[in-house]
Amino acid sequence: MKDYIEERAIDIANYIIDNNATVRQTAKAFGISKSTVHKDVTERLMQINPSLAKEARKVLDVNKQERHIRGGMATKEKYAHQHSA
Repeated sequence: MKDYIEERAIDIANYIIDNNATVRQTAKAFGISKSTVHKDVTERLMQINPSLAKEARKVLDVNKQERHIRGGMATKEKYAHQHSA
C-alpha cells in the first residue's frame, strides 16, 4: 500500500473520532468519495492500526444508528421553511 494512502486512512480515522463526523462529512472534508472513506476505515486501516480502526468504527456505527433521526429532522426543517415562505 502506498504511504499516502496509509497516511490518509489514519488522518480520516482521526478526523472521524475528533469531530464525531459522518462518512459524508468526512468525504466532503477530504474531497474524496464516501466509498473511499468507508474502505479506508474498514479495510485499509485495519491492516495499519487496528485499534484506531475500531475507535473510528464505533463513531460510524453510532452515526449509522442515528441517521434515520437526522434524516427526519432534515425533512421536518425543509417543510417548515417551505410553509413559512
